[in-house]
Parts: sequence; C-alpha cells; structure tokens
Amino acid sequence: MRKMKLAVVIAISAVAAISLTPGSLLADDREGLIGTWKLLEAVNEDLSTHEKTDIYKAGAVGLITYGADGRMMAIVVSSGRKKPGGDVATAPEAEALFRSMTAYAGSYTIEGGQIIHHVDASWNEAWTGTDQVRDYKLDGGRLILATTPSPNPFTGKMSVRRLVWEKLK
Repeated sequence: MRKMKLAVVIAISAVAAISLTPGSLLADDREGLIGTWKLLEAVNEDLSTHEKTDIYKAGAVGLITYGADGRMMAIVVSSGRKKPGGDVATAPEAEALFRSMTAYAGSYTIEGGQIIHHVDASWNEAWTGTDQVRDYKLDGGRLILATTPSPNPFTGKMSVRRLVWEKLK
C-alpha cells in the first residue's frame, strides 16, 4: 500500500512538473498573443550612446496582429506623414513615405522569451525571407517587444528598439 501511495505521489508530481514546463507557459503566451494590438510607444536606444529617442520622431500609429493559425502582420507609420501633392506621389514624396513606415507579414513562432517573425512579405525587401527576433513580455493587456541588438533600419546604428502595444478589445 505504501509503495502505491508513493507511486501516486510521484505520478502527480510528474504531471504537475510537466504542466509548469516552459513549453506549457509558451502555449499560454500564444493564447494571450492572439488578437490585434495597437502601438502605444516606440523607443530606440542607441547602443553606443545609450540615448533613447522616439523611433518615429512625431509619434507613430501602428497595429500588429497575431492569428491562431500562426500568422502575423504588422504596420507602423509615423503620425506626421504628409500626403502627396497629387494622385501620384513624386519620387521625393514616395521616398519620404517609405522611410516613415515599417510593414511586414509572415508566420511566427515562440521560443523561450522570444517571438520570431518569419517574414514572407515586407515594405523593405531586405527583410523578406528573414527572421525578425523579438524579446517579448506579456503584462496584462500590454505586449512589450524588443529587438535584439541590431542595426536600426533607418540609421544603420546598432540599437535596440522597444515597442509597447495595447491589446484591442
């Protein structure tokens, strides 16, 4: 009888340990990620000077969506963008619009404390086919994504970009 009780205790302990493994926590995070998030803040930290600046100078408008099917889409644009003077943007107008945005779509996976965006299409063809790795933290109705140290796509300087998102209901 004592051996049976010990076996039951060991089995219950094993089930409890499995239910608390990082993989199961990641499944919970995946459920928490699903939906659409609105950008609240976008900050760049230059790693050589530690200066922190707003990535999009005049603030930004952005949305990121994570689907239950493992797909994601993101778009962020500067809130100070100017409309072209006519129906078709001139070359300088088009360049200014291109340089004031980020947009991409693909699939995503979660590994440890990181979300990896596997980019299928992008505003910047240099990103298409790449993996964009983001450290992440879910904090209630907020999602914090931070790049690993890498060149800032606007300046080329090594930096970390941190974006804070709020889940839309």
